[in-house]
Parts: sequence; C-alpha cells; structure tokens
Amino acid sequence: MTLIETLASVKPGSALAEAMERRAEILRLSEAAHDAVLLPRDPGGLSHGLRAALAARMARQNNNEALARHYDSLLTRAGEPLVATLVDPDTTVEDLRVAEIVRHVDRLTLAPREATRAHIHALRDVGVTDADIVRLSELAAFVSYQVRVIAGLALIGGKQ
Repeated sequence: MTLIETLASVKPGSALAEAMERRAEILRLSEAAHDAVLLPRDPGGLSHGLRAALAARMARQNNNEALARHYDSLLTRAGEPLVATLVDPDTTVEDLRVAEIVRHVDRLTLAPREATRAHIHALRDVGVTDADIVRLSELAAFVSYQVRVIAGLALIGGKQ
C-alpha cells in the first residue's frame, strides 16, 4: 500500500481500493515524486531535514496531522535537530535565510496567489539560489498535491 492510500485509509478489498489498483501507475509516480522531492541524491541548498521539516509544517497548515507525522519521521531519520522547530507553523526563525524560506513556503501553502516576483528576489537576496527556489516550489506543490489527493480519497472512501 502506498503512502497516499495508507493516509487516506483506503480499506483493502473496498471499491476504492479496486479503483486505486486501476490507477496503480499514478500511485507509483506519486511515490517516486515523493522520493525525488524529499530525498533527492543532490539536495542542493535544501537539506533532507529542512525539506522534511517544511513538508511537515505545510501538512500541519493544511490540517493533515497524519501526513505531518510522516514528515516528522523523515526529519528524525535525517538527524537534523536544528530545523526541527520549523514543523510548528507558529515557530519564529532568527536565521535570515531560513526565515525567508519559511515565509515563502508559508505563502505558497496558505496564499499562493499572493506570491510575486518580489518574493523571489527576497529569496535571492538572502542567498537562496534559483535552483533552490525551484526546489522549494516543487516541495510546496507536491505537499499540496498530497494533501488534496488524500482528502479526496478519504471523502470517497468514507462514502462506501
């Protein structure tokens, strides 16, 4: 069973599980995207721990505690306690670079339409590379995708 199926509480043998089997390629690609976004061989300037902490934060902002706990476990495995406080959406960050990254991820999670070119320049001003800006956008997009798919499947599964 994939992470999405597990977190959506898809019951084995249910009509939803059967429908999901017909979409196995989508689930396989979702798992591959998870690994590519969260655990890439070359994380660039965004460590695996930072990615996991930001993903947990985004999941919490979307009220998906089960998904947040999944990312908490990735953070624990990454062994980066300095970024662990970021999982709490109420955390205040002192480091200018990390603070700008958190602001950007929060914006993409809570109010993506408000993101502007000026926000990209603010990231660059604190030393975030263009490649890492793209990586942040991929992370935010992927977690948003997971949250929505899990919520949709949970609703469908609940009607069976």
